[in-house]
This record gives sequence, C-alpha cells and structure tokens, in this order.
Amino acid sequence: MVMKKTRPKINQEGNGPCLPFERPIADLEKAIGHLKQHSKDGIDLTGEIKSAEKKLEQALKEIFENLTAWQRVQVARHPLRPYSLDYIHALTDDFVELHGDRRFSDDTAIVAGFGRMQGKRVCFIGHQKGRNTKENLMRCFGSAHPEGYRKALRVMQLAQKFNIPIVCFVDTPGAYPGIGAEERGQAEAIAYNIREMAGVAVPIIVIVIGEGGSGGALGIGVGDRVLILENAYYSVISPEGCAAILWKDQSKAPDAAEALKLTSYDLLKFRVVDEVIKEPLGGAHRDFESTAKAVHEAIEKHLKELTEFSKKELLEKRYEKFRNLGVFEEKRLKIG
Repeated sequence: MVMKKTRPKINQEGNGPCLPFERPIADLEKAIGHLKQHSKDGIDLTGEIKSAEKKLEQALKEIFENLTAWQRVQVARHPLRPYSLDYIHALTDDFVELHGDRRFSDDTAIVAGFGRMQGKRVCFIGHQKGRNTKENLMRCFGSAHPEGYRKALRVMQLAQKFNIPIVCFVDTPGAYPGIGAEERGQAEAIAYNIREMAGVAVPIIVIVIGEGGSGGALGIGVGDRVLILENAYYSVISPEGCAAILWKDQSKAPDAAEALKLTSYDLLKFRVVDEVIKEPLGGAHRDFESTAKAVHEAIEKHLKELTEFSKKELLEKRYEKFRNLGVFEEKRLKIG
C-alpha cells in the first residue's frame, strides 16, 4: 500500500481544530508539547512526559469509547478527517482522474477515475470536500450536482466495459439543493444512478467514510458490500434537518441523532451495512495511516470474496440485498 502525505495532520501541541468534547485531549497535547520543548533545553522531563502521555491515552479512551450519536456525527464532520482523495492517493500510486459528464460540465464535488491497488486495476469514485473555504466553495462542501452523479455513472460503465471492480467513498451532507441543480434533474440523476448501479456487472464496494446524507449518498451508494468507518454516519436526513422538522428547533439535533439510529453500530445491527471498519483511538483524523491500512484490508477482503461470483450471481445477490432492507413482519394480537 502506498502512503502519501497529502493531508494536514493533527497539531500535536493541541492548537489545531478540535471538537468541544476533545478540549481535554487538546489541553493535554498542548502540555506535552510544552514539556518536550523544555526538554530540548537540557531539562530532563522524561518522567513528566510519560505521565502526561499516559493521561492522554486514558482521556482518549474514556472519551472515544463512550461517544454519543451526536458526538459521532461531529467526528464524522471533523475538519481534519480524511476525505476520498486522501484514501485514493494512499491506496494507489497511479490514480488518473476523469472529468465531465459529457452533457453539462465537470462537478468537482465527485471525483472519479482509475488506479492500481496492489497491482490490480480498480475504479475509484467518491464525494470530495475541501480543506478550506476556497476549496469547499469549489467542491460545494461535498454536495454533488446532477452532472456529478452522471459523471460517476459514466465512469462506472467504463469500469464495467473493462471488467474493473469499483470502490465508492461516500462522504456528503446531501445532494446540492440549489435551483440550478433541480432544473438540471437532481432527483432524476440520483434515481437513475440507483437503478443503473443495481445492474453494473462488476463488484462494487461502497464505504461510508464520513457523512452519508440521504439521496446524495445513495447516488453512489448501491453495491455488493456496504461498509462504514466506525465514526461515520449514514442517515435519511441530517440530525439538524430532522430536529427542524420534528421539533422546529435545530438545537434538538442531539436528540434527533439518537432517534435516527445513524451510527455505524446501529446500522450494522439493522443490516443496513455489512461491516464496521474500526478506527484508531481518537478517530481517523488522528491516525490516517492506520485508518487507510484498515480500509485497504477491508477492500482486499471483500473484493476477493466478490470475484468468486459469476456476473449473474453477483447481480442476483445485490438485488436481494437491497430488496431485503426494511423488511418487517406484522403480528396481530388476539384480545379476549
């Protein structure tokens, strides 16, 4: 696996962006940074540094092993969390990105192309966010337009033509809701992708790496295996949107997050996803190398399983997988 330093790292002195519940961790990291700085001046602070590092490890464990649903949503949105291109460049050394839907334009909120992973050709498609305001405006904060979904499908069909497996990275708050996107057929583009992906006759692995928001996620979310990172979420609506509808109050987002059952382990329990990929203690943004390795191993494992099926078996199993979602039984109680 190729590792490239393409993304900013956590500031080990505790000065980088952090979530409200990460503040005790940031304070400890800042203290450790100061101790290490003083130790360079000839002062032996080895004991103090080891003690502080032990406290840091304990704080990470206590906080991240007991996250609420709302806190996991916040981790999924962390500004330093790895994005699709981070994983793609970590997994390949020759990624070639393709552009445009051949109808309207190129949507930079979705990246798509081909690369080699362990010598094997793989098609990669994913939502892409930006690291700063300028990049986010260019990429519409990872919210794709219709042309983004049409580009994704065009590349998937190209992968099918050359019998190349597909890996989709989902990370979007939702499809772009602007007037222009609606005029160009946003809903139709997503619905068409869902239908067509059901019939793409090569293995498809979908991995939710951050936010999995509504139809925006489903537009590239139909696959033989649907995986999710431990601190990612996948939901029909954002917690804020749900709170605004149910309680007319976005401050109720934490309550909505609990009610939506959108965390990775809830989704695994309800069989919406097939596997939860564990993240390092503190989240993917604290140890990208370990996270990329875990993602690589998951992709390798599932591709090995899927390539054993014939094209007919692959499509039949994919169809049954999604037909069985949300199936329930009704039981009538006899009274008297």
